[in-house]
Amino acid sequence: MPKYVVRYGAMRSLAVMNPSGKDRVYRRGAEVITRTRRGLELGEVLCEATEEAVAQLIDPGQGDIVREINPTDRVEWSHIKTQERQEFLTAQNCIRSLQLNMELVDIEHVFGGERVVVYYLSEDRVDFRELVKMLASEFQTRVEMRQIGVRDEARLLADYGDCGKPVCCNTHLSEMPPVSMKMAKLQKATLDPTKISGRCGRLKCCLRYEYDTYLELQQELPALGARVMTEHGAARVIGHEVLTGQVLVETQENRRVLVDADQVTTVDGRPDRSASPETDAT
Repeated sequence: MPKYVVRYGAMRSLAVMNPSGKDRVYRRGAEVITRTRRGLELGEVLCEATEEAVAQLIDPGQGDIVREINPTDRVEWSHIKTQERQEFLTAQNCIRSLQLNMELVDIEHVFGGERVVVYYLSEDRVDFRELVKMLASEFQTRVEMRQIGVRDEARLLADYGDCGKPVCCNTHLSEMPPVSMKMAKLQKATLDPTKISGRCGRLKCCLRYEYDTYLELQQELPALGARVMTEHGAARVIGHEVLTGQVLVETQENRRVLVDADQVTTVDGRPDRSASPETDAT
C-alpha cells in the first residue's frame, strides 16, 4: 500500500502518511483529513511517498490519512475559520490586559479541536504562563504558544509577491533557505533593499534558487584580477558577465572591453592586488 507526502497546518508542514483502508489511492491535490501528533488536521496530498520524493524532505513528520474530506467537513472547516477570527480578538485582548511585550500574529485552531496554536513575535523572552491559563479557560482546549520569526510571519499572512505569484514561503517551500547579499551581487541584482526584499522585509528567497548555477558558471571564467591575453592584447580581468560567459578586461591602454571568455588566454590566474573590485553596475 503506497504512502503519501501530505502538507498540513498553517505552517504548511510536510509529513509522510499512511492511508487508512486497504488499497486506498489518493490523487495529487486531494484534500484529506489527517491524524498527526497534534490531532485531526486538514491536509493536501502532494505526491506518492516514493524513495526519490522522501529523499528531498528534511526530517518529515509522520501521520495517517483518515479520509478524503466530505461536505460535512467543509462546513466544519468554515465554522473553524470563523471561530479563529473571534479567538484572535480574544487572545489580543488577553495580551493587552496582561501587558505582555509580544505581537500576536495568528491563531490556528486544529480541525479536530485538540488544540489552539498561538503564533507570536517577540524580541525578548515572554513569560506567557498566565496568558496560557486565560486562553485555555476561554477556548476550553489545550493552548500551544509558538514564537516565530518574520519569515514565518510572511508564511502565515502574506499572499502575493512582487512577481505577481503567491509567495514561495506559502506555496512550495518547506524550509526557509539562507539568503545573503553576496547572492544578489553575483546575479547582478539591484542592491536597492526595497526591490530585493520580500514581504517579510528580508532578502527574497528566490535569490537563492539560481545561485548555485551562477557559482558553477563563474568558476569557468578567469578570476578577477587575473592577467590574460585577448585580441586586444594583454589585459587584466576586472568584471564578470556570468550568464553570457563574458569578462570585462582592462587593457594596457586603460581601455575597458567586454570579451567572450573562450577568446581569452589566462597568463597568470592569480588575482592582482591592484585590480579594481567588480562593481554591481558592470
